[in-house]
Amino acid sequence: MKDRGRIAAVLGPTNTGKTHYAIERMLAHRTGVIGLPLRLLAREVYDRIVALRGPSVVALITGEERIVPERTQYWVCTVEAMPVGIGADFLAVDEIQLCADPERGHVFTDRLLHARGLHETLFMGAGTMRGAIAALVPKAQFLSRERYSQLVYTGSKKISRMPPRSAIVGFSVENLYATAELLRRQKGGAAVVMGALSPRTRNAQVELYQNGDVDVLVATDAIGMGLNLDIRHVAFSGLRKFDGRRMRELWPNELAQIAGRAGRYTEDGTFGVTGEAPPLDDDLAQAIQDHRFAPVKKLQWRNSDLEFGSVARLVASLEEPVEDDWLTRAREADDLMALKAISERDDVKARLQSARDVRLLWDVCRIPDFRGISHQEHAELLGRIYDFLHDLGRVPDDWLARQVKRIDRTEGDIDTLSKRLAFIRTWTYVAQRDGWVDDVAHWRGATRAVEDRLSDALHGALTQRFVDRRTSVLLRRLKQKESLVADVNDKGEVTVEGEVLGRIEGFRFIQDKTASPDEAKTLRQAAMAALRPEFHLRADRFYNAPDTEFDLTEQGGLMWGDQALGKLVKGDDPMKPMAEAFVDDEAGPEVIQKVQRRLQHFIDRRIAAQFEPLLGLSRDEAVTGLARGVAFRLLESFGIVPRAEIADDIKALDQDARGMLRKHGVRFGQFTIFLPLLLKPAPTRLRLVLWGLWQGLDMFPESPPPGLVTIPHETDQPQGYYTMSGYRPAASRAIRIDMLERLADMLRGQNTRGGFEATADMLSITGLTLEQFADLMGGLGYRAERGERAKVKAVAPEPAATAAPETVDETVLAAAPPTGLEGADTPDPTPTELPVEQPGETPPAPPAETPADQPAETPAETPTEVPDSTPDETPPTESAAPEMEVFYTFVWAPPRRQGGGGGGKGPRRAEGGNKPRGQSSGKPGGGKPGGKPRGKGGKGGKPERDERPKTFSSRPEKKDRIDPDNPFAQALAGLKGKS
Repeated sequence: MKDRGRIAAVLGPTNTGKTHYAIERMLAHRTGVIGLPLRLLAREVYDRIVALRGPSVVALITGEERIVPERTQYWVCTVEAMPVGIGADFLAVDEIQLCADPERGHVFTDRLLHARGLHETLFMGAGTMRGAIAALVPKAQFLSRERYSQLVYTGSKKISRMPPRSAIVGFSVENLYATAELLRRQKGGAAVVMGALSPRTRNAQVELYQNGDVDVLVATDAIGMGLNLDIRHVAFSGLRKFDGRRMRELWPNELAQIAGRAGRYTEDGTFGVTGEAPPLDDDLAQAIQDHRFAPVKKLQWRNSDLEFGSVARLVASLEEPVEDDWLTRAREADDLMALKAISERDDVKARLQSARDVRLLWDVCRIPDFRGISHQEHAELLGRIYDFLHDLGRVPDDWLARQVKRIDRTEGDIDTLSKRLAFIRTWTYVAQRDGWVDDVAHWRGATRAVEDRLSDALHGALTQRFVDRRTSVLLRRLKQKESLVADVNDKGEVTVEGEVLGRIEGFRFIQDKTASPDEAKTLRQAAMAALRPEFHLRADRFYNAPDTEFDLTEQGGLMWGDQALGKLVKGDDPMKPMAEAFVDDEAGPEVIQKVQRRLQHFIDRRIAAQFEPLLGLSRDEAVTGLARGVAFRLLESFGIVPRAEIADDIKALDQDARGMLRKHGVRFGQFTIFLPLLLKPAPTRLRLVLWGLWQGLDMFPESPPPGLVTIPHETDQPQGYYTMSGYRPAASRAIRIDMLERLADMLRGQNTRGGFEATADMLSITGLTLEQFADLMGGLGYRAERGERAKVKAVAPEPAATAAPETVDETVLAAAPPTGLEGADTPDPTPTELPVEQPGETPPAPPAETPADQPAETPAETPTEVPDSTPDETPPTESAAPEMEVFYTFVWAPPRRQGGGGGGKGPRRAEGGNKPRGQSSGKPGGGKPGGKPRGKGGKGGKPERDERPKTFSSRPEKKDRIDPDNPFAQALAGLKGKS
């Protein structure tokens, strides 16, 4: 390309300020671009420029990171990611000697040949590049810079005798780990820096070294690329490295690049060897000291003028030979190998229909193999990404989310976390590409967040394994009586001067148990002193938090999110428990009182909201006399009282008192007096907690699963548990009290003395099989007699006009006592929370049944004319055996009372008191079964046996019994007479 502006090559050894000079020159222009060899170095330079000009005008672009403000003037990039065509005034490329690198050299060579600034272009690197730059860039000016300090070879030293501020350089992970382990035992630890680390992890590790927590740095040759560290001595623990293809000896200029990290600015540095590395030859050591190396003769090159007409033409252009004596064609790179592998797939061949398809495939193949897996596995992953981009125009969010989620785990050792960091770099790279994902901003943030979490976890793992922080940092500063600053992260971990001392759970400090007994006391004192401001801030946040952030466990624990902050303790009143806060004494009385008050406010409001009907009843001054006593019993029993316990009081209530209680939602059931609204799951859970607390139970029983009509009856539960749960035990099961009242309503119309069978409605509301229902009825005082009979098909009844059900004013029904036990009220409307039958729904009518004692005629029994049989047909001599069915007959048979009278007087009511003579009831658990329902007016008497066929229906029977003493009885009777 045509050269424009000034082109200069700033050449010299390390520690000559070349990068610093390039930054100064770039900031002297309105716009500029600088390309750096490492992501780590790019981040370091970006931070320096941001500190000088602010983040609003500085962009950072690497393969995995992209920060581009709207008003960008200066671009800091890796060399591969440089935007070379934006027309910046200034352009610079650092470490230009990498043009000779076998892996990446062709990229640097392309920048040397084609990347230019409008007004100024700089190439910085080693003096060995002077001849190549002069030949390939004739207009280039050369600026030579001398090293600010001297570099001296000191021979071999043992690791245990490394001087302070040393860097030990190795070329394998195993070597680095072994060296760091040895330094931890002998010198308190070492920081670890590798090229595979993310900038976040690398900076955290370097900070350990820079601030003096450790005196030794263990690193790979990544520190040789311009990273500015306070190093006085560099020791090589090996002189061979794997370059991606084979193991080879390090070149002299590579050794010099790394050794040159020793000595910064005017402070002299030293270098040598350690461990198993052999001493350097005298000539090599002298060459490094004098910065004398053979000039670069060949630069790696690959054609950048690519053709996308087809894959074959693209491959041919990439493999185009070069005739320049200074250039040599680069070896086959990973992207080219991936291109060849993927393009051979039949499904990919079918997609390659245009130059656009080929260009897209090439863009996908240029995704680096961050994971370091086999070429085949890498190609398969790239092929999948290409399929998505070609067919859908994007990588699907759900698929990408699954890939990221598999990596987003911070548990594991150093190697596992390092691999996950390498894996997430692939998806970070994909997210950086415009148009490859739907929401670029979201995925850039998501992948960056995962990388940050993994980076922090890796830093923690490296520190935990290779640094004895407690000895080298914290205790040393405590002995020096320096002020310590505590920091609490989002996980509640407490760090003081970067050292994790424990964690905060609510308002309690849980100390790390790895400290020795002598250290523990000192560490706790330091932690608590540093945490007092945090406790006050947290108490303010807690006090102002909404109730929606709090919760009450079934064991009475008070939670703030997932943190336990207190528990309930027994108070002076069952409905007024006290909140006990979990707060360390060292937090101070002000914090303790604030937390205590907030917890008490929460539980008071929770009880007021869940038991609003009950509390409203207790506060109503209009409820007086005997009704007041019933309300008090309901209050102390949390809204549920077995009727037998207050039978006399209920019997003595007049209709006005009953109406007053009903106004507050009280339902007078045959078995239980209760408030239906308090049977919902939330009040039930709270009721069990308050009841268990008032009873002094060590372990509170859990509430039954919501929505079940019956539950197993476990005899080992505390006495009163089933009542507080809203259930009544009956044999092997317990039935919900509201559904039991519905069942009792159905049983009122049955012949409980002569026996009756279960209807479909009875089985439906209980959700039980016939055998289970029989067991339940046995627990309610009925004897179940099992029998078998021939199953007879029912004849469908002829359609007949049915009268619409009467609509009776609810107040009239509420005031009129039902037939049955004296004082037992007409059941209130069923609560809306029913698992089987919802209000307003009509249950499906079961098939019509024929009573066992009066079988209906069936078509099989109707005389019909039988045609003559043919000679070949023989009529059957015997009829087929009838199909049998099991049925149960239920008869009221309560257990006999000791000393009870005979003479046909039925058993006394379960709630207490006798029925007036002449009344009978079919209710279970109370009264004398009085046969079938009476007629209007409530008159008793033995009914005549109806021998006519019966048709059964699942529709609930109309309740037309009227108490003659009711003030509305005459009006209602008159209405029915007119109808």
